[in-house]
Amino acid sequence: MKEQILIWLNRFLMADVFLVLFGFFWFAIAVIGRYLNIPLGFDLWYRLWIPVFNPAIGILFLGAFATWAINKISRTFSSE
Repeated sequence: MKEQILIWLNRFLMADVFLVLFGFFWFAIAVIGRYLNIPLGFDLWYRLWIPVFNPAIGILFLGAFATWAINKISRTFSSE
C-alpha cells in the first residue's frame, strides 16, 4: 500500500516538475520578448502566476518534503 502511494506521489510530482519547468521557460522567453517588444505572452503568464505556477511550486516542495519524511520514517521502522 505504501509503495503504491509513493509511486503515485512520484508520478504526480514528475508532472508537477514539468509544469514548473514549462512555466520557467515560458517566463524566460516572454521576458526576452517583452524586452524586444515582441508579444510572447508575458501578460498571460503574469495572470497565471498566482493561480497556477505559484501553487505548483509549493506543491513541488511539499511533495519533496513529504517523500523525504515518508522514506525517513520507513527506514526508522524497518531498521528496528
